[in-house]
Amino acid sequence: MKGFEKAHPGVLISAPQGRSGKSIVSLALCAAFKRRGLVVQPFKRGPDYIDPSWLTAAAGRSCRNIDPYLMPEEVCLDSFYRASKGAELAIVEGAMGLYDGLDSAGWGSTAHVARLLSVPVILVVSATRMTRSVAAMVMGYQRFEPETDIAGVILNNISESRHESKLRAAIEQHCGIPVLGGIPRDDSLCIPQRHLGIIPFRETRDANLVTDRISRYVEGYLDLDGILAIARRAGGEQIADSKISTRKTAVVRLGVMLDRVFTFYYPENLEALTRAGADLVFIDSIQNQSLPDIDGLYIGGGFPEMFLEELEANRSLREDIARAIEGGLPVYAECAGLMYLCRGIRWNDRWHEMVGVIPGEIEMCQKPQGHGYVEVEVTNENPLFPVGSTLRGHEFHHSRLHQSGGLEFAYKMRRGRGINSQADAIIYKNVLAAYTHLHASGVPQWAEALVSLALRERKRQPSLSKN
Repeated sequence: MKGFEKAHPGVLISAPQGRSGKSIVSLALCAAFKRRGLVVQPFKRGPDYIDPSWLTAAAGRSCRNIDPYLMPEEVCLDSFYRASKGAELAIVEGAMGLYDGLDSAGWGSTAHVARLLSVPVILVVSATRMTRSVAAMVMGYQRFEPETDIAGVILNNISESRHESKLRAAIEQHCGIPVLGGIPRDDSLCIPQRHLGIIPFRETRDANLVTDRISRYVEGYLDLDGILAIARRAGGEQIADSKISTRKTAVVRLGVMLDRVFTFYYPENLEALTRAGADLVFIDSIQNQSLPDIDGLYIGGGFPEMFLEELEANRSLREDIARAIEGGLPVYAECAGLMYLCRGIRWNDRWHEMVGVIPGEIEMCQKPQGHGYVEVEVTNENPLFPVGSTLRGHEFHHSRLHQSGGLEFAYKMRRGRGINSQADAIIYKNVLAAYTHLHASGVPQWAEALVSLALRERKRQPSLSKN
């Protein structure tokens, strides 16, 4: 490490529980401060892909995930300070309730992240059907872990001005912190959702208009000056300026399936591939009729079940991918990518043909089939990871795989469900396809391994993606 840099102003938006309104507040703050001319860097606590897609749009800078389970604490800090370079304000959106973590001690919680990053917390409280009791709730959060700096409150779901006055008086009298906003109840004030939760930004019709409408409405009820003053209290220390590996000259062309279907990519994953020597070639699974000239393929997560007819209709691309895989094309696929490579997907009593290189059929289910953090041990030879490695990731899928032929797995599940509660990561030729999502900051060897594999195969047999 060399050089030092002053910590940036920042604030973390949390809540006593989920669905309190922290997502719309975080989105509104990113957009509002950007309109004021500030450069805003958004972050999300946890492994989520969807909230970051909206925060990215609102701030105009790629949202980064901060997750002590997926990456070591020092890497979390490094990511926070490196991403904040050039920004004037960092806004971190929490997840679940402030103190909800992986164990009874709250490890990995939003409060843990706030303390790690040395940023104050603003608590978004849904004030439905309470007045003075709100002070007891806030005071309990203040006293539960006093080292967590709860610096202010934003009230949500206010019924009328009289209701707001009572809430403000109770908090300011008993808790000693300011109320920084009071947002009226409005059932239409939400990011579009469906049965699977919030819809990703890329999937949402008129998403920029939705962002603008929500942010301008909420902004009118927030004390932006007060929030900015609190953010400027963050991080009194000077932070060591971290090294980052130099970007290598591009040595391979790596396809990335990025469109309305496949949207789940951490920016760090794409950046890591570029640093490792990949020239990224973006592919649309619905619009592109064939593979471009590539040396490898990365298919991330998403919601293919919402686009089954379109994916099935693009038969020429599916067949081209299958031919390339049979010819040895390196492919890394996560969750939706795994589903796409199977023979087909069944949903609502309809079956849709997919790529077909993995001998199995995907069944969509009403309830989650895998949800949460994952730890795996690499137990079989595979295209990317040495046997004996331990990897951490996460999963969230409403599908399960019914195999119709022999499958070989790379991962043994230590935590999580994977494909069958025991194993994950199907190996087929140069394909590794898993329900587990990996973050390059926590698995730094992943990008180098994928680029190295693509380079070896290109030297062995050029133009793998072509007939």
